[in-house]
Amino acid sequence: MGEREFTGKHAAAVFIGAFAVIIGVNIVLAYSAVRTFPGLEAKNSYVASQEFDLRRDAQEALGWTVRADARDGAVILSITDAQGDPVQVAELSAIVGRATHVRDDVAPEFIYDGKAYVAPVDLGAGSWNIRMAARAEDGTEFSQRVILHVKG
Repeated sequence: MGEREFTGKHAAAVFIGAFAVIIGVNIVLAYSAVRTFPGLEAKNSYVASQEFDLRRDAQEALGWTVRADARDGAVILSITDAQGDPVQVAELSAIVGRATHVRDDVAPEFIYDGKAYVAPVDLGAGSWNIRMAARAEDGTEFSQRVILHVKG
C-alpha cells in the first residue's frame, strides 16, 4: 500500500471543516445568550438616566445597609440603618435568582421577624442575586442588587 498524497481537496476539506466548527460554536453561543436574556430593564433609558441621580441621592440619604444570608432553607435579608439598627420598611419585594439566567428566579414572600426579613427559599450552592425593591416609611424608594454566595 502506497503513501497517500495530501491534495488541494484535502486542504479544502480541513479548511471548511475548521470554519464549520467555529461557526457552529458561535451559533450555539449566540442562541444560548439570546434565549437566556431576561429582557428589557427600562422602557425609556433616557428618562431613567435623568432621574438616576435624584433616586440615588434619596436612597443614600436613608443610610441603609443590606446583607443577605441563606441558612436552614431560608433567605434572610438584614436591612440596617446608619447606626446599625434593624429597619422595618413600608413595602418590600425581591426576586432571588442566578446571575446567569432567569430559569431559577423566584419571588418569595419576605416576613419581618423584628430583626430581618425572612423567606423560605431553599437555594442550591453557588452565586445568587437578590434584586430587591423597598419603600421607606417616608416613601423613599430603595433598590439594590445583593449578591449571595451559598456554600455547597
